Amino acid sequence: MKGSAGGILFVVAALLVVGVALPLVFWVTGSPFIARLGQLVLLTVVLTIALNLLTGTAGLLALDSVVFLGFGAYTGAILSTRFGTSFPVELLVAVAGTAVIAFLLGLLLVRLHSVFFAVATVGLAVSFYTTVLNWGDLTRGAMGIPAIPPVRIAGYELDGWLATYMLAALMALVAVFVGHRMTHSFYGNAARAIREDEDAARSMGLTPRFIKAQIYAVHGALMAMAGVLYAHVNSFVGPDNFLLLESALILTAIVIGGLGSLPGAVLGAVLVVLAPEMLRQFGDLRAIIFGVILFLAILFLPRGLLSEVRSLAWVRRLDPASPWARRKRRS
Repeated sequence: MKGSAGGILFVVAALLVVGVALPLVFWVTGSPFIARLGQLVLLTVVLTIALNLLTGTAGLLALDSVVFLGFGAYTGAILSTRFGTSFPVELLVAVAGTAVIAFLLGLLLVRLHSVFFAVATVGLAVSFYTTVLNWGDLTRGAMGIPAIPPVRIAGYELDGWLATYMLAALMALVAVFVGHRMTHSFYGNAARAIREDEDAARSMGLTPRFIKAQIYAVHGALMAMAGVLYAHVNSFVGPDNFLLLESALILTAIVIGGLGSLPGAVLGAVLVVLAPEMLRQFGDLRAIIFGVILFLAILFLPRGLLSEVRSLAWVRRLDPASPWARRKRRS
């Protein structure tokens, strides 16, 4: 009971910080830039959690985050500008469509292993960029899609920073919930077993290819969800918003936070967004300093700030009903 109460208190505290304390700070400061930064952090949290499921838990090194983020962003932009659809419709089409596409791609890609899978995802990212750059009739090519209207739900436009921030916070909470249920469960155990030894996992009745494709589909759907809101918040999407460098940055975030660690994915997202802003005072040297910090972090903390083992132990203490806690009691 004590551990369960601790877990509930932690969730309540997190909700109060994200849903009450931070909006209050944004309102007091009156700075649209700070509010925009908060939205960016929350959307990045969705991306890092999604990639952490694939790379950290399932062990598939991927550099195609921009593909699924772009699917969501372009779906939202095209539907809202050409057909005047509402945000829930765009979200449904983007998430469902991306999940199906990602699952089918996953069935093909997960046949590859190690660096070969990574190279294939790089090719996928480059192909996506080339497609949106040259498919002018649909994406307007290099000119991008401008004047994307604000989020519209049930006939009401949510164009204020608070409304879009709350939507981003809701998406981040959905991503945390999905990531937690998939990571700290027997499904997560199965994914980790496949990651460590596919032959042994197959001998226990698991289907590595199908499970990997499922995780690939979930990770793509979460990223597409973030992409839809990104398009509306940014009011513009173009090919340059989805460069391979952005995928590398998301991967860097989960490596720094801790591969396979859900809290580490959240922490990594916060660091990669806020650290460059904190270094803004150094002007042109900001990128170099940020790169050195990332290099030192990976060099001296190869398992990340919050490693997978530490994260699992922490969840076990907070939630005695988890399979990890039950396994400890049985032993």
